[in-house]
Amino acid sequence: MAEAITVMDIDDDNNPSPKPNNNNKGKNVVVAAAPSQGKATPWVEKYRPQSLADVAAHRDIVDTIDRLTSENRLPHLLLYGPPGTGKTSTILAVARKLYGAQYHNMILELNASDDRGIDVVRQQIQDFASTQSFSFGGDSAKSSVKLVLLDEADAMTKDAQFALRRVIEKYTRNTRFSLICNHVNKIIPALQSRCTRFRFAPLEEFHVSERLKHVIETERLDVSESGLAAVVRLSNGDMRKALNILQSTHMASQQQITEEAVYLCTGNPLPKDIEQISYWLLNESFAESFKRISDMKTTKGLALIDIVREVTMFVFKIKMPPDVRVQLINDLADIEYRLTFGCNDRLQLGSLVASFTTARSALVSAVK
Repeated sequence: MAEAITVMDIDDDNNPSPKPNNNNKGKNVVVAAAPSQGKATPWVEKYRPQSLADVAAHRDIVDTIDRLTSENRLPHLLLYGPPGTGKTSTILAVARKLYGAQYHNMILELNASDDRGIDVVRQQIQDFASTQSFSFGGDSAKSSVKLVLLDEADAMTKDAQFALRRVIEKYTRNTRFSLICNHVNKIIPALQSRCTRFRFAPLEEFHVSERLKHVIETERLDVSESGLAAVVRLSNGDMRKALNILQSTHMASQQQITEEAVYLCTGNPLPKDIEQISYWLLNESFAESFKRISDMKTTKGLALIDIVREVTMFVFKIKMPPDVRVQLINDLADIEYRLTFGCNDRLQLGSLVASFTTARSALVSAVK
């Protein structure tokens, strides 16, 4: 279990003083295991990989970075991809491998919660990057090259990114920069060209399942096969989301974690509910479908946008003429788009039922 600790500046060998180290602003640095407070620690942090060997997936990327690290040829990095795919965990594992016990002194970590405007780039980042690190003896840091970690770099202002260009070039000799983001198109081309890019795709179901089985075994949970499959399905390749779902369901149920318990805890519609809704949409009249779906929404507390997304996946599975499927998927996409902007649920439910009514008419015409 990893526990976040406060980084301390050492005045001398005998008097460590708990002064905050400004070079570690941002995320708490996770460096050691603590035996207490096991149940209070979020599993996302408790089971965060501590080494490159522990990273669940993307072995090709991890092996490449591991080789570059071992050969002391680490370039500036740009890691991008959806949340929960191991970007931050990978670079923190690299930092632990490079610096060992000197880890907290050798990195500057900033994320979206910090002020990262142009002044921070010109002052804090430049001050950290401009100082030279020296190694004394074998127990000191393995490398004198320091690391600046900019998490959620796509939230940086354009002015700050332009200022960062020159800082990266100027201090390459003794500092490496690692940029982490979800949307690479929000990083200016000038920064992208200065970094080696690695895309972290959503995790495959196999990797998510294997990691969850390790957590289940360690925590001694009672999880059914269908329950595990439900957690993996709802995570959509996001390991962080999978762990949060598993922990919240465990806390809510206190018994065996089943498929129904997972869906009830997350508020997502059950597969059997989606099948029932799809049956009504394809077979019942407009008024009857509208009434039954509206009643189910109210009774089970379902969100219309979740219903639309699941019904869309159901439409892909059933047989129907291509032109009818294309029009129906297009209508469902428009409904989902409108729902994201906060349009009235009742009107959009009417639009959903109307789309299927039109599709049914098209299906009847195709049969004739």
